[in-house]
Amino acid sequence: MANSPSAKKRVRQIERRTDVNKARRSRIRTFLRKVEEAIAGGDQTAAQQALQAAQPEVMRGVTKGVLHKNTASRKISRLAHRVKSMA
Repeated sequence: MANSPSAKKRVRQIERRTDVNKARRSRIRTFLRKVEEAIAGGDQTAAQQALQAAQPEVMRGVTKGVLHKNTASRKISRLAHRVKSMA
């Protein structure tokens, strides 16, 4: 357990940060799920629009440190390939 005042402050900061990161991660997953559902539904235009909405959200996760850059790129690339192959 934290004893010094600075360590106690760090614990409080980490708790706040964890909540923010959890919310961001959840938001990203929601956007990705919408793309997956559009692909499963077979609607290419809806899937394309969902992908365009998800892309900046995923990359924002990279800049905020929630996702690794390569992970985000891989997810976007694979989804884009699946959307493109629906035609």
